[in-house]
Amino acid sequence: MSEVVPGLSIGEVAERTGLSVHTLRTYEREGILANPVRRDPGGRRIYHEDDVDWLTVSVILRGSGMPLPAIRRYTELVRAGGGTEAERLVLLREHRERVVDQMDQLRKCLDLINFKVGMYEDALDQLASRPPPVPPPPGDRQGRP
Repeated sequence: MSEVVPGLSIGEVAERTGLSVHTLRTYEREGILANPVRRDPGGRRIYHEDDVDWLTVSVILRGSGMPLPAIRRYTELVRAGGGTEAERLVLLREHRERVVDQMDQLRKCLDLINFKVGMYEDALDQLASRPPPVPPPPGDRQGRP
């Protein structure tokens, strides 16, 4: 009888994290997971809650624009354990600065977009408030009988 290993399948983890099965395999290959992926007796990947938690952190970092090599480095530092906190802090502070810069740039973009939206809304409001043009009387084209 084969041993039952409790955990989550790759499909369940994909559903819970919003990552595709392909991306999960890529993250495993790229060294993005904090722990090695365990396998059941049939060779199928088995994940645990700590894997889902780590993937959630990774998804957020990736979503904030952190490149995979930086996430990999952060993962390596976490795996290495105590004594790497200073390097982790430097990595996260640098990324935070990039995110703040991106947010500033996006605020500028949003300001321009809001300005343009306001211009078009005002223009359309002005058109809507004008009385409709009066058509010329029948048979009267450009003032000729």
